[in-house]
Amino acid sequence: MTRDLRIVFMGTPDFAVPTLQTLVEHHYKVVAVITAPDKPAGRGQKIHQSPVKEYALSQNIPVLQPTNLKSEAFLEELRSYKANLQIIVAFRMLPEVVWAMPEHGTFNIHGSLLPQYRGAAPINWAIINGEKETGVTSFFLKHEIDTGDLIFQEHVAIMEEDDFGAVYEKLKHEGAKLALRTVQAIERNAVQPQPQVASAEIKHAPKIYKETCEINWDQPARQVRNFIRGLSPYPAAWTRLNGKTFKIYRAEALENTAYDLPPGHIKTDNKTFLHVQTAKGAISILDLQMEGKKRMPVQDLLRGHNFNG
Repeated sequence: MTRDLRIVFMGTPDFAVPTLQTLVEHHYKVVAVITAPDKPAGRGQKIHQSPVKEYALSQNIPVLQPTNLKSEAFLEELRSYKANLQIIVAFRMLPEVVWAMPEHGTFNIHGSLLPQYRGAAPINWAIINGEKETGVTSFFLKHEIDTGDLIFQEHVAIMEEDDFGAVYEKLKHEGAKLALRTVQAIERNAVQPQPQVASAEIKHAPKIYKETCEINWDQPARQVRNFIRGLSPYPAAWTRLNGKTFKIYRAEALENTAYDLPPGHIKTDNKTFLHVQTAKGAISILDLQMEGKKRMPVQDLLRGHNFNG
């Protein structure tokens, strides 16, 4: 099949790489990739390239890393690639002058079933809110973020044992398949975009910051557990116990266990278990990281650290 599409791909994290890889492996002409500028990372502050840039360079695809998406120099360079379709996966907001440029428009792959969970952290919030299902959506961009006309959606189950990392991996690959399906439909002129219609109250997915990752023990155990799994392994829910800061990666909700303790107080034998009282039931911490230490199972931590529980 001849490929008449000339695609510019925009993305930064590893979540976007399978989509770009799928386009390349299906012989679509990706004429350029736009990704975040390189930045120092890690203890040595070495200059770090985004996963999307690394893959693009391995395929000899030109890479653009603009700091200003409205600068005339960038816009002129973007126009020079004569793209007729742009695809976005996990990139920043675009000005209209960019997303309206190609003949076939610009579509985005979003990690939720829009219109639910519009925003920067849809996977985290779906798990935090205890959803049993999420998915991926392809949609055309318009002015307001994540509100454009829907193209396709794919539903994905959230299992009880899934944390953010597990759902992220599922959606990363489902998103790549959905992007391919969307490109193929655009190629056949078989796309019939539909406006987003809210059939229930819209739940939002705002960006998550370190301060919003603190565990609120004044909630029921199940809600606390969903919060922990929705932030694991990154950026990780945290709390202070006995004056130390801990990141909590894995926990079990003991909904029928109640100690005569205020929420946030510890019950432990300092050998095999570490429980924290919540507003209803308790949380059994299974996997955690104390400040300055490595992540480890709770029994390993208890071998070297004593709690005043």
